[in-house]
Amino acid sequence: MIFAKYIDHTLLKANATVNDIKKLCTEAKDHAFYAVCINSYYVGLAASELRNTDIKIAAVAGFPLGTMSYKTKVYEAQQCIDDGADEIDMVLNIGLLKSGYYKIVEDEIKSIKNAIGENILKVIFENCYLTDEEKKIACRLSINAGADFIKTSTGFGTGGATLQDVKLMKNEVKNNIQIKASGGIKDTETTKQYIDLGVSRIGTSSGIAIVTSK
Repeated sequence: MIFAKYIDHTLLKANATVNDIKKLCTEAKDHAFYAVCINSYYVGLAASELRNTDIKIAAVAGFPLGTMSYKTKVYEAQQCIDDGADEIDMVLNIGLLKSGYYKIVEDEIKSIKNAIGENILKVIFENCYLTDEEKKIACRLSINAGADFIKTSTGFGTGGATLQDVKLMKNEVKNNIQIKASGGIKDTETTKQYIDLGVSRIGTSSGIAIVTSK
């Protein structure tokens, strides 16, 4: 199995330097990863580093808490696309979801999707903070809002991806939306398990280890 085409090679740490982002892009080219996933400030740099390649740029919006104002998240997503991003990984407003404000959550996702047009939108749930019923609701809201992917985690919460959560998400959405697993995925065997469950993308900072292990 060719794992590289599933991997969003990720660096979202607050202390990531310009040279770190350049290194990330070089690694993505060396290993033919599907995309790099970075904070919004570095989109222009990544676009320059990845010019004339097929590697996509996924930028995060409203990251990692999801509690920025509605307009701020929409603006950040649009700015990322203007700077050269191909995909947006947005964090939904977890507190509003848990408060039962489902229409506001759905409208926010829809507004970001409308702002970025044909570009890919992934909705990050942060499953470690949600009940199973809330995860199912988030799945339905994301589909209704026109998102392209749902995503398990930011990697900055109290827990990352789990096989159980991905099974739940897949059972809820069937083939109506794609799934990205992220957070704590570090080895080939775990990666294969997620792909076998139907995941289309893996978010990880351990991509090199995954594709080079025997």
